[in-house]
Amino acid sequence: MEQTRATETAHVLIEALPYIQRFSGKTVVIKYGGNAMDTEELQNSFARDVVLMKAVGINPVIVHGGGPQIGELLARLGKESKFVQGMRVTDSETMDVVQMVLGGLVNKQIVNLIHRNGGRAVGLTGKDGELIRARKLLLKATDAEAPEYKTSEIIDIGHVGEVQGIDSSVLEMLSDSDFIPVIAPIGVDDEGNSYNINADLVAGKVSEVLRAEKLILLTNVAGLKDKQGKILTGLSAERVQELIADGTIFGGMLPKIECALSAVQNGVASSHIIDGRVAHAVLLEILTNAGIGTLITRR
Repeated sequence: MEQTRATETAHVLIEALPYIQRFSGKTVVIKYGGNAMDTEELQNSFARDVVLMKAVGINPVIVHGGGPQIGELLARLGKESKFVQGMRVTDSETMDVVQMVLGGLVNKQIVNLIHRNGGRAVGLTGKDGELIRARKLLLKATDAEAPEYKTSEIIDIGHVGEVQGIDSSVLEMLSDSDFIPVIAPIGVDDEGNSYNINADLVAGKVSEVLRAEKLILLTNVAGLKDKQGKILTGLSAERVQELIADGTIFGGMLPKIECALSAVQNGVASSHIIDGRVAHAVLLEILTNAGIGTLITRR
């Protein structure tokens, strides 16, 4: 029995070897959040994945979310969470909570998690070194989601931003060392105003600026599915556009797909949408023949 297990382990390592050789020295940007944070087992499996990646010469860069944690603290403070088109309405008081939760609590928990699993990490927000330059995000009203506004009227949802630019110098310095960057998606504008930015969008823009080998978005589904429920993978950018047009891709998956699509159209070799509820999901997608999610490439 022990020899059988040893042989199986050897087969796993041999299968991983060509991928390690191919991706050594390359950058992989990972959006981490949601269900992948749910249990201690999943948290530790994620941390071990990125520590192992760094040990074999792959450079992981982590961008994390923290929406549930923000909502929980706001509720404890007696403040109701309101969303428009999936974006949290963020007044000044809510922005203070966002910065405490994302830049403090969640970011440092992930850094500590990596340290406890044998790695070295540095926590950052977009304010550090002006890493993420932001501008205010303005939404156009729709009848369905903002009936109190006239259709196409611009809605001001407060301190919610979009990425104007990324200064990659800090990330490159850390990636060239033994440290794993862990980024909270908070940006700052030219006047010093802080903005809460969707973590998927930040991860996508970071991957583009770093010309990453891969963008990996951890989510709560097994991947992109066709209308019969079969997981789709090996998709070209053109095929993804067709799936959007025919309604296969819709709803909450659409922003993730558009983020993944933008990345491959702007220099990232491939984007992956994978199930964060699966232990060691990142390693399974990167270092095995089968993978576990949806792979999107430019062609």
